[in-house]
Amino acid sequence: MKPEKPANPTRFQATSLMLIAAFLFSLAFADHHSAPDRLKIGDPAPEFEAMTDEGEVWKSSEHDSGILVVFFFPAAMTGGCTAQACSFRDNRSQLVDMGAEVVGISGDQIRNLQIFRRTNNLNFPLLSDADGSIARAFGVPVRDGGTITSEVDGEQLELTRNVTTARWTFIIDEDGKIVYVDTEVQADVDSEAVIAALREMTAAE
Repeated sequence: MKPEKPANPTRFQATSLMLIAAFLFSLAFADHHSAPDRLKIGDPAPEFEAMTDEGEVWKSSEHDSGILVVFFFPAAMTGGCTAQACSFRDNRSQLVDMGAEVVGISGDQIRNLQIFRRTNNLNFPLLSDADGSIARAFGVPVRDGGTITSEVDGEQLELTRNVTTARWTFIIDEDGKIVYVDTEVQADVDSEAVIAALREMTAAE
């Protein structure tokens, strides 16, 4: 009986190389898309800057004299995000009285934010985090962007965002430390939750 012929070494080597390459690619992909480190209460807030809906550069380093409320929202002109932004609009004067400034951040292009602010009469800055770098610095999950169609002044407009962030809200105190993190935001009452948190912090002082 003749011994079995060994497998073709060339084919075996090629298969092995393909498996190794696939494994290394999967590791690189997983590392690139891994969840960022989540900021916790007591952590220093990252400094950041971005273009506003008015086309100006907004820098967190220039707003370190008081409390800063930073809310990330997925997409301008969508139902939940509109409710969240209008909640902060309606309660902004109360937040200002408590020494807090508000800024909203999303992966929307500046044009989207201009429309969003104008349509809803928003009274605080909106920042375009087009590459998701600010969200990642805060540990906010980021996924692919997208396009929605929204009717504005009787016209159907396509609004494209580069990335889509999770809906998270932070409070940064006067010392630049994170003092509040909400990763399960209820959009329509987000500002009320922030106000309640600020009152509790004031009472504890």
